[in-house]
Amino acid sequence: MVHAITEDGWVGGAQLVFEAKKRTGDYHGQMNWDNFSTWFETQLLPNIPSEAIVILDNARYHNVLDTESIPNKSSRKEQLRAWLTRNGYPWREDMLKSELSELCTRLAPAPEFKLDQIAEQHGISILRTPPYHPELQPIETCWAVLKNHMADNCDFTMAGLRKRLPEAFAKVTTSTCKAIISKVFEQEERYWAEDEKLDEIYSENAEEEYLGKDAFESQGDEFYLEAV
Repeated sequence: MVHAITEDGWVGGAQLVFEAKKRTGDYHGQMNWDNFSTWFETQLLPNIPSEAIVILDNARYHNVLDTESIPNKSSRKEQLRAWLTRNGYPWREDMLKSELSELCTRLAPAPEFKLDQIAEQHGISILRTPPYHPELQPIETCWAVLKNHMADNCDFTMAGLRKRLPEAFAKVTTSTCKAIISKVFEQEERYWAEDEKLDEIYSENAEEEYLGKDAFESQGDEFYLEAV
């Protein structure tokens, strides 16, 4: 299942439910870039405001790099030359492929995420939360509400699952999403406060380290012998 939320609840038209082809393994393995990017372009982007910010975790299919537009080790010699010429970088006729490849590697920008490129074309920004921080993903709680309802009303059939899914999605209301998002904001504020405290501690330690180094350089071993 794929979906998205805002403070107003589920995004209209963004629900995607399909049956996995495998019976075992992590459910994330049932989703791939083709499925996700198609959903992103056809069901999410048309149903959210322009200049919106889409918050994602670091699932593999969220972070597919665009390596086709940038030369790599498998690029042919002609492709390397063409890329250098297209971007205004000089090269010599007698340069070996290895030399051209090294030059391209040094000059080429870092690959971008394909999803970010698609989003940018529609005036949308992507924000990825830190790895292993589901508490910063409001939709994770929505999925928990949905899964709990399905578990409490399970008849162990696909027909029953599909019949009860609308009921489960309906459990996540506008007030549910507002409350969840508000809690995420509170958690973010706590993290910011903790970061500020850590910065203060690191600053104090750095100052002590500087003073100790300065004392040692000016007084040498005698400074430590006196302290002992």
